Amino acid sequence: MLVLTRAEVEQLLDLDELVDALARAHAELSAGAASMPPRIAAFAEEDGLLGAMPGYLPSAGLGCKLVSVFPHNAGRPSHQAAIALFDPANGSPLALMDGTHITAARTAGAAALAARLLARDDARVLAILGTGVQARSHARAFAGIRDWQEIRLAGRDRTKTEELAAEIGARAASFEDAVRGADVVAATTHSSEPVVRLDWVAAGTHVGSVGFAAPGFELDPELVRAATIVVESRASAFAPSPAGAPELAGIEPASVAELGELVAGTRPGRASPDEITLYKSVGVAVQDLAAAALVLSAARERGTGIEIELEEIHA
Repeated sequence: MLVLTRAEVEQLLDLDELVDALARAHAELSAGAASMPPRIAAFAEEDGLLGAMPGYLPSAGLGCKLVSVFPHNAGRPSHQAAIALFDPANGSPLALMDGTHITAARTAGAAALAARLLARDDARVLAILGTGVQARSHARAFAGIRDWQEIRLAGRDRTKTEELAAEIGARAASFEDAVRGADVVAATTHSSEPVVRLDWVAAGTHVGSVGFAAPGFELDPELVRAATIVVESRASAFAPSPAGAPELAGIEPASVAELGELVAGTRPGRASPDEITLYKSVGVAVQDLAAAALVLSAARERGTGIEIELEEIHA
């Protein structure tokens, strides 16, 4: 079994290849080719949880991510993870790798894919809400989606907001000022109260929401009701906690499209320039598998990582 550290995963994961791999993964998922039960979790102290996300994807193989989510962490990521890959033919362990970087990269990569499919072609103003790992990941992932003329960054801590804004080439703003007039809004917070309100959002805006906000939500319920909604998987998005999105309570699942359906062209995306579109992410296992498969392939090509034997072979 190959073991890969976080530093090695960061070096091996190609972010440009990742978006295309995520598109393939979601097309397979929506076509019914993947096996992916909703996430389960054990809850710990301080609002923390440990989630298990197994899955099988024909293009990426068989694996499982264990991810801890501790929203109040200081000095370390709120999401920390490990991913194990197995041989889909015989079940033998193939690799164990850090999943923290993969979680950050695939979440932002899928949001970038949604924006690529749903944002207006003339979108030029991007608003990123949040100052954590996902805000940084979104700034990188969204860089090539449109020709941004302005990037705005909003957060609850003014000092953190100004520091990160300078780092990513954005303008620090309040949540309202960041959203008003933006063409694309990327919400990446842990807020249990809405940071995007319908009356701030202009016609034709695309909104992405990846924030973990249980037991609340980071989106205005009126915005959710007004938008054309796209999710990774209806089965996951509408599942009970900890798999689903509380923002979608009361929404008819059949009215919601899946990302893979947009990729395959079996469901329409944006219908008009004035339509508000919403990508609501809960994070799904096929995204981790797609990213981990890229990492494993690159590691094998470059001879990266440490091989270990978990079982004794008896003659």
